[in-house]
Amino acid sequence: MIKDVIKVAEEKMQKTISVLHSDLSTMKAGRANPTMLDRIQVDYYGSQCPLNQVANVSAPEPRMLVITPWEKSLLKEIEKAILKSDLGINPSNDGAIIRLLVPELTEETRKNIVKNVKKAGEDAKVALRSIRRDANEKIKALKKDGHISEDEVKKAEENVQKVTDKFVKEIDTVIAAKEKEVMSV
Repeated sequence: MIKDVIKVAEEKMQKTISVLHSDLSTMKAGRANPTMLDRIQVDYYGSQCPLNQVANVSAPEPRMLVITPWEKSLLKEIEKAILKSDLGINPSNDGAIIRLLVPELTEETRKNIVKNVKKAGEDAKVALRSIRRDANEKIKALKKDGHISEDEVKKAEENVQKVTDKFVKEIDTVIAAKEKEVMSV
């Protein structure tokens, strides 16, 4: 029972790390990356669809993204969605494809990105602490129901803390790497 609680907590923490990775991949670091557009939703016949489900996105050059819609009629909608997003990039439409030139990062822009990176890391740590709290509450509930002893509770809580510490270290490593990437581009 205790192992199940710890295993579930560890799986949830791993998912938190995965979400952090995907969030960080959408933060531009001065070079073009198709994942920068992952959060963009396009109006597709009245419903919102992710951009990558209505167009092909590629990075033929280090600072350029090319969006090739599967239907030419979507060009205007894709352009509108990009302008509405927080990317701060103006699309260039030639009637068949959309080009996005990723501008060089200024020092101020880099600092803002690093601030957002750190906030994402802090949010992930908050999520980890919440998962830890839930796991500890489940462990205490097992003791209350008479399934485990006080010593087992202490040992289980220590194990949950070790797992949490491992993932906090991983978050710190991921954040430091992204920070270095942003500042060195």
